[in-house]
Amino acid sequence: MFIPRLRFNKRLADGYEQRILKKKLPKAELWIQAASVGESYLAVELIKNLKPEFPTRILVTTNTKQGLEILERSIIDILKERKGINVSVAYFPFDKPSIMKKAANQVRPKITVLLESEIWPGLFYTLKKYACTTIIINGRITEKSLKRYLVWPSLWRALRPDKIFAISEDDAGRFAKLFGPKNVTVMPNIKFDRLGYTESFSQKATPLEKIIAPDTYLIILGSVGHKEEAKVEKIILDIRRRQPNTVIGLFPRHLQRIKHWKHTLSRLSIPFILRSNAKTLVPSGAIILWDTFGELNFAYRHSNAAFVGGSLAPLGGQNFLEALTAGVIPVIGPYWDNFYWIGNEIVNQGLVRIALNWKQVADILIENTKKPPSHEDVINKALKYLKNRQGGTAHACSIITKILNKK
Repeated sequence: MFIPRLRFNKRLADGYEQRILKKKLPKAELWIQAASVGESYLAVELIKNLKPEFPTRILVTTNTKQGLEILERSIIDILKERKGINVSVAYFPFDKPSIMKKAANQVRPKITVLLESEIWPGLFYTLKKYACTTIIINGRITEKSLKRYLVWPSLWRALRPDKIFAISEDDAGRFAKLFGPKNVTVMPNIKFDRLGYTESFSQKATPLEKIIAPDTYLIILGSVGHKEEAKVEKIILDIRRRQPNTVIGLFPRHLQRIKHWKHTLSRLSIPFILRSNAKTLVPSGAIILWDTFGELNFAYRHSNAAFVGGSLAPLGGQNFLEALTAGVIPVIGPYWDNFYWIGNEIVNQGLVRIALNWKQVADILIENTKKPPSHEDVINKALKYLKNRQGGTAHACSIITKILNKK
């Protein structure tokens, strides 16, 4: 009785007919489950690098519309270049035993890969009955999730996947507590393989050269979240008081917040210009309010210092590696739990600066504008950090291929 009501859920209404299997799933030797956007990119990375010895059918499922769109768009490009694989994309069925039994009958996978934190009891139970090899790749599990799962520890021991490859010793330890220590190991995080920098900063022309003079002190406030706006206001006021000639590039996380920032800057009597209206060099001391997509990376490359938002309020943080690989050492607040997988070593090496509050953010930003390291030096150090942690994709593809090739 509960599942029919899910068609009225905004997030689950998309693909509802697929989720209840009114639309049949295709047969596939390999079934990959990718929860949403981040996991879908990981699935694409795996498929791009997978080299099975025999023709292989792959089914990739996801829970969200955004994930499905990424998969559909990316798979088209992959299939143009690859022979011997056939990839289908669909919404993940509801995790009800009767639905999962039907799904397993339709797909009949030889191996099922669950990415990161995908733990579905109905799927695990069904695949065990069908003797399908089940593995978790790029596995991560938080302490909070673990406590919730451990309410019923005997269930998870019985449903244990065949192999679990976690992204850290801590995650491996948590998986071991849940499923038992058997076949739990650590692997390099695939996300590091998706990061890199291929073009020299000095050789790359950018669309911002027409509005940012080479000698401009430029501070970027990137991906500013709604819940931290009041603190970012204070950062702006403090920077302008102490270093009034600095140009500030303000990037709200969501464009619908542009209206709020226009009102706020006007209320504070701070001159600003919308990025869409900036056609010539902006004057010193101005704020550029970014109301266009796709230029944050270019702005980082021109900046002397940068704050990456989502981190001054408990929002989990935004991707500060984008700033780092553009040649600027990012400043973030204390809330960056969405990116703990990058490792504390990046902080210890001085490649990221963590501030405890808005005042420390402002202090570090001003400090960085006065003695900024060269972009090329930062990029080289960032690439070295990333390179030493790459290889997860090849590791995972090797595991999957060995299982696929078993007769």
